[in-house]
Amino acid sequence: MDRETRVFAESHFRGLRGRLPSKVCPTPDRVDFIEKPDSFSYTDFFKRYLLPNVPCVFSSAFTEDWGSRKHWVTPSGKPDFDYLLQNYGDVVVPVANCGVQEYNSNPKEHMPLKDYISYWKEFIQRDHSSPRDCLYLKDWHLCRSPFHADIFRSFSWSVNICGRKKWFFFPPGQEEALRDCHGGLPYDVTAPEFLDSHLHPVLEVTQEAGEMVFVPSGWHHQVHNLEDTISINHNWVNGCNLANMWHFLQQELCAVQQEVSEWRDTMPDWHHHCQVIMKSCSGINFEEFYQFLKVIAERRLLLVKKTGPGELQCSEDSGLGLQHTIFDISRIAEVLASVVVNPDFQRVDTSRFLPQPEDLLQQLQEALATTEPL
Repeated sequence: MDRETRVFAESHFRGLRGRLPSKVCPTPDRVDFIEKPDSFSYTDFFKRYLLPNVPCVFSSAFTEDWGSRKHWVTPSGKPDFDYLLQNYGDVVVPVANCGVQEYNSNPKEHMPLKDYISYWKEFIQRDHSSPRDCLYLKDWHLCRSPFHADIFRSFSWSVNICGRKKWFFFPPGQEEALRDCHGGLPYDVTAPEFLDSHLHPVLEVTQEAGEMVFVPSGWHHQVHNLEDTISINHNWVNGCNLANMWHFLQQELCAVQQEVSEWRDTMPDWHHHCQVIMKSCSGINFEEFYQFLKVIAERRLLLVKKTGPGELQCSEDSGLGLQHTIFDISRIAEVLASVVVNPDFQRVDTSRFLPQPEDLLQQLQEALATTEPL
């Protein structure tokens, strides 16, 4: 990241004035397709998709050198079961049963990959049906994925190693119109009652083999596999969506508090129990979110070293560069400033935290003051 891009990003977030990007940035009427790697830079991706939080698709040219595309796939473009069995056959994998719905997900079991591939071959031979219902391996989706937004409002990318997928995207906030009388989201947004595009605007994308789909923060989506498919997926949080993650966690705690509100006056340590319940449901609570911020903040602070009055040097081993490090520090500082004044976080026992949240915030602010002229 160069200085111009950092200034552009900081101006973007100042313009939001604490609001989420989804509440300000216009929703696109189509999903962009990025054709050539040579003519598309990280700065392009950062400005056009990460900051405004909108999806895009990268062509297969971006992944043509991936080993998985060479080794996991037959010359005819189908999954290479022999290679997968030889290299991963004894690995125990989680498998979900798409034929059984439990709330908004599917029950899971564990089995060796060789047993799953045996099922998969039988599934293909039976014209993509089985008396065992439709099973899919955790991240190698063989069927439709239930309607969802990615964990912790992270960004994600998904690459088809082989096969084709149909994606249905709903911009942040649009999912509210899909909730039932109990506040639940539908399991399948392709059901007839949701097909009216005027009532429920949706962006549709067909992803071909080798292509990569970028899924922005908070965009609910559903995915259908159009043929036998293997995909690789990755989730991440950075300075662009860190505030989205914090907002999501506040919403999760609020939902827990509402659910157990009738015991607020009679349950000892009610607020603590809400944090425990939140962690069991969401996988993280406010204490762990602070620890997450702390780890990233301390790593970023270690990357910058004061070399003189108003002069900083960034570690060459980081791969980030000085400007990106400064950007990250500024985003962490803004979110942490919101965390430390949050009434529910103030009820968390932070006596054993090192450093204390306020002290860490001060370190970040001091680093930013030093970098202001840069």
